[in-house]
Amino acid sequence: MKQSLGLNLSHSLTMTPALQQAIRMLQLSTLDLKSEIQDALESNVMLEAEDGHGEIDTREATRAEQLENQRTSSGSQADIPEDLPVDADWNDIYAGSAAPAPAPSSEDDDYWDYRQANLTNTPDLHAHLTWQADMHPFSEVQRAIAEHLIDAINEHGLLEDWHDLADRLVTDFSTDGNAIDTVLTEIQRFDPPGVGARSLAECLSIQLQQMPAHTQARDLALHIADNEPLDCLTARDHAAVAQRLGIDIGLLKQAIALIQTLQPHPGEAFSDLESGYVVPEVFVTRRSARWHVALNADIAPRLRINSQYQALVKRADKSADQTTLKSHLQEARFFLKSLKSRNDTLLQVAQTIVQAQRAFLEYGEEAMKPLVLRDVAEQLDIHESTVSRATANKYMQTPRGILELKYFFSSHVSTTDGGSASATAIQAMIKRMVANEPASKPLSDSKLADLLLDNGIRVARRTVAKYREAMVIAPSRERRQPAT
Repeated sequence: MKQSLGLNLSHSLTMTPALQQAIRMLQLSTLDLKSEIQDALESNVMLEAEDGHGEIDTREATRAEQLENQRTSSGSQADIPEDLPVDADWNDIYAGSAAPAPAPSSEDDDYWDYRQANLTNTPDLHAHLTWQADMHPFSEVQRAIAEHLIDAINEHGLLEDWHDLADRLVTDFSTDGNAIDTVLTEIQRFDPPGVGARSLAECLSIQLQQMPAHTQARDLALHIADNEPLDCLTARDHAAVAQRLGIDIGLLKQAIALIQTLQPHPGEAFSDLESGYVVPEVFVTRRSARWHVALNADIAPRLRINSQYQALVKRADKSADQTTLKSHLQEARFFLKSLKSRNDTLLQVAQTIVQAQRAFLEYGEEAMKPLVLRDVAEQLDIHESTVSRATANKYMQTPRGILELKYFFSSHVSTTDGGSASATAIQAMIKRMVANEPASKPLSDSKLADLLLDNGIRVARRTVAKYREAMVIAPSRERRQPAT
């Protein structure tokens, strides 16, 4: 086959590094944005934070550019392009951005207030159990068996793969199953109560056995945990369960109430978990019969370009220091521009959402209008993916509470008059109907569908069941209570 050279023309879409950064910053949550700003301040000498807090200010960058244009030809204007190659990545352009940023300074009180104040510091469960095993009078063989058993306890405090583990320990230590059971029984007496259990029923039983013998309804609760299926705890028909057990219904309720005070996952108290701390990005208030939308001015410090470092930039100087200063200056400009673009997009999306959901803000969930990402994107003339990024992990503080921006979006359900209703409104109506139903005759899914049809909303029974399960509402047979 003969080889030859040829030219082919093609079109492709690529993103500039500045656009890559703007898109990435748009989808950051409030806490992640603070971390991003802190990293930029520590890695870029051209950026500095003003005293106080407020909305992120980009006018300093514009003012600095005007000052550069007024400088004399003796030369301190930086020859820095406004655009970057489109076939590059942000980290390829700025070497400083590729290196891992140093940890936030301990002097940044705001950052640690958000990140560290809600982080619980608790001992490790395995270390806690190992310490107790070291204090226990085990023999050398028993101590070795105890180490294997403790290693098999998961983060919830329950023992996993008991049968395989027991067979392996019998083989490894040339012992019998009774010796393994003896060590496990001792571990199950350790703190926290219920640790080392092989099932949920055994976990509850261990905790009940450690209670004082005179605890009210303790013996009945032990019988239920050891011999009865645990789904009887959630059954509303207590009379049928009491009749099957041959006991008084009042005593049964006391036993169930006692079981409900137990911890099904005893190891959770020893897990380091960061609380779900929420900082609203947007504030919505009602003034003079109108709804006003504003960004949270306290989520980020005011940023500007350092004028002293900027004055050191010279056009003709090609030294390494000058190259670094020019690179940092351009990076700072794009960073401020990305922040402004992020805030502008977020504010526009929030205003569009509030405008579409004014009825919800005034009357509640049942007045929620159907809204999808495409509706907001078409109104703002942006792409749906931009709306999705702008609403991801962002929260809005309203008179009805702090709500995630995604909460305001729901699918359409057709009505009998040719209109549409939102899934959120339908769920709110189902919740209201269930709350007002007779306790002795709860509404079935078919009956709920008929009631919704009377309100002009046509939904199938299986759709009602799906909405009911999403709201963690039990079926009608489990909601039924005997008449008193």
